Amino acid sequence: MEKELFSYEADGTALIIHLPGEVDHHNCITLKYETDLLLEENYINRIVFDFTSTEFMDSSGIGVLLSRYKQMEGSGGTVAVYGVGPRIGRILKIGGVNRLVQEYRSREEALGKP
Repeated sequence: MEKELFSYEADGTALIIHLPGEVDHHNCITLKYETDLLLEENYINRIVFDFTSTEFMDSSGIGVLLSRYKQMEGSGGTVAVYGVGPRIGRILKIGGVNRLVQEYRSREEALGKP
């Protein structure tokens, strides 16, 4: 079984996290650890989650989103998502994430670029 990995991209003070096809309890441990390191080592005031390739997410993924939201809120930053399909949109709505985190249609919109 091939391990699905996260990839990270910096854009100014924004951290873009490209999520794999599945975001579950197995890989959320890695996601939390890697983002903890990136946030400690860099000045980040916006986290943008890219759901373009994601087809499945369990409650662990919701937990990571909410913990990053709380962390960014505490430091005056924000969290956004883009590329959300119908399945993931439903999960975000059921988990209440859509009330806290702004959803955008594209990477550019999520980063506030024209």
